[in-house]
Amino acid sequence: MNRITQLFKIQYPIIQAGMVWCSGYKLAAAVSNAGGLGLLGAGSMSAELLREQIQQCRLATNKPFGVNVPIMYARADEIIQVIIEEKVAIVFTSAGNPAKYTGLLKDHGITVVHVVPGVKFALKAQTAGVDAIVAEGFEAGGHNGREETTTLCLIPAVKDQIQIPLIAAGGIGDGRGMLSVIALGAEGVQIGSRFVASIESSAHQHFKELLLHLKEGDTMLSLKKLAPVRLVKNKFFQSVQLAEASGASAEELLILLSRGRAKRGMFEGDLEEGELEIGQIAVLIQEILPAAEILGRIWNEFLLAKTQLASWSISNET
Repeated sequence: MNRITQLFKIQYPIIQAGMVWCSGYKLAAAVSNAGGLGLLGAGSMSAELLREQIQQCRLATNKPFGVNVPIMYARADEIIQVIIEEKVAIVFTSAGNPAKYTGLLKDHGITVVHVVPGVKFALKAQTAGVDAIVAEGFEAGGHNGREETTTLCLIPAVKDQIQIPLIAAGGIGDGRGMLSVIALGAEGVQIGSRFVASIESSAHQHFKELLLHLKEGDTMLSLKKLAPVRLVKNKFFQSVQLAEASGASAEELLILLSRGRAKRGMFEGDLEEGELEIGQIAVLIQEILPAAEILGRIWNEFLLAKTQLASWSISNET
């Protein structure tokens, strides 16, 4: 056990990210039942839908699970109220100021974790009183940092500046990646993209199948004037690129996004006109598997890589 498994009362220090349109109760419960921590992605839910998802998750697992809340979400106040009313034990906040809700949540006995893209934001979250931090590198698919700091650089930089537990995210999809960030100072990992391609994910089957064919360079960080996300290069992405190249304002980009693009792409399966968010690690995804099998493989790969590294040596012979 380490500080992460103790904090969440889980078996493995593996957290399934709360991704919009992909992280419903079936996925969260499956990950929690397998010994990790499953998260509901509240960013694509109304308050009442979240309430239903929390209740369904409780029926599907007796293990700990949590909710991810993008603070910039227009309905965040309502979402937070539902979380308090439903007595959710764990909340991950992201995409906003951690001071906004951390105190309120902790007053209700809720464990709070905040997702950050850089050191200054990690320090801000620690000052706000969060229990742990997720440092998410540029490789990630969800809300990302404008500075484009990679996970390899980000994790040790954050680790050197904070005292609370650190979880690594961005570009991690197997046990080898998990071992690398543990070596850099993380005590757990948050994984999103690999769990999109799970049987229990609420992503559309067309989107899941697309992930099996992505190659290097098929995604790119976009929408820096709003909240940067990594997008698959489809027709919608080209529209975004054209708008940004022509100097579109944040308001004009919002109009482009306001047509339900994320739901249209990831949830409804429109692979051309929809917004498709995914991390660079998608290039390693070869199969759509049950979430429990994904988690089990990651952990076993981690143990194998750890053993192999322990036996590695350099010969002194010239």
